[in-house]
Amino acid sequence: MVADAVTDAELAAQIAALARDLLLELRATSGRTGRELGKLGDELANNLILDRLAAERPDDAVLSEESKDTPERLTRSRVWIIDPLDGTREYGEGRDDWAVHVALAVDGMASVGAVALPGQVLRSDQPTPLPGPNHPLRMVVSRTRPAHQAVHVSAVLQADLVPMGSAGAKAMAVVLGQADIYLHSGGQYEWDNCAPVAVAQAWGLHCSRIDGSALVYNCADVSLPDLLICRRELAEQVLALVAAL
Repeated sequence: MVADAVTDAELAAQIAALARDLLLELRATSGRTGRELGKLGDELANNLILDRLAAERPDDAVLSEESKDTPERLTRSRVWIIDPLDGTREYGEGRDDWAVHVALAVDGMASVGAVALPGQVLRSDQPTPLPGPNHPLRMVVSRTRPAHQAVHVSAVLQADLVPMGSAGAKAMAVVLGQADIYLHSGGQYEWDNCAPVAVAQAWGLHCSRIDGSALVYNCADVSLPDLLICRRELAEQVLALVAAL
């Protein structure tokens, strides 16, 4: 390895930040809004990320929401899983609850990740201690279609529901201590949660499917419809409440 080579985690963070900055500049200067802005942002951020990965990690495979999938990635141990713009709707509406996801899955596990929010980049190689729990507890949910399991769990735990946009923004709210639980069952894909899970795991949070099983990546079927990211001390109770439904 050459002396100036960046680590996978550094590369993920750099790329996520560059794509985020591109998206902020595009929104500020293009004069576009709504779906038109979101579509253009997806395309340009995806191109930037793919170009950088091709230059820096040419031997790795890539799975991106905005690119045609190929079965060749299933033969690779190292697969970059990216969402160039998670929360396209929120981005197009001028909101801040969107993110850029850049993750590396190794042998199916979310090993490295960076999530770039409009104001900061959270990365798997730079965890900081979690703040204490909120009182009352806070659960982040979809701003348009909160999962019925989440609504039930929040009622039992007397937790406040916090509507929010993208999966990355919701997961990072738990990482940052702004919320305690992110329970989702409304359908997602690997690119929606691989980078957030890599970061959340590094921060010491519980990450699993809502039946408690492991989150596995680089699968032939890229659907990964549910997940739980929460403080570890809450995981057993939340999983039991979901199982009882």
